[in-house]
Amino acid sequence: MTIGHAAVVVVFALVGWALCAAAIAIGFAVTTQTVALIVHAIVAPVVFAGLSRVYFTRFAYTTPLVTAMLFLGIVAALDLVVVAALILRSFAMFGSVLGTWLPFVLIFAATWATGIAAGRQHGMARP
Repeated sequence: MTIGHAAVVVVFALVGWALCAAAIAIGFAVTTQTVALIVHAIVAPVVFAGLSRVYFTRFAYTTPLVTAMLFLGIVAALDLVVVAALILRSFAMFGSVLGTWLPFVLIFAATWATGIAAGRQHGMARP
């Protein structure tokens, strides 16, 4: 993978993370914490499925499994450093299944499944 290819993957993950961050920020501003977290858990896989669809139809530099791991790793790292360490100054968010772990699992699953589906449509089933 070239630096340019890696940059594409990182940009897609950053855009997904930013859209999820916007969803959670708006949710916290307009509704209860529980409702905001539920909406975030719904929005996260939808956002990453959409981004993955574009990524796999236009670029597909990595396999669906590798892409899912990279997207999730980047999102988790940003949550750890930006959200937990810098903004919240607490790592308590990692104790929340609804707020952190469910969206992580759904981001991974949506990315992987979208990549597999895109590969099948283009005649290349890459796990």
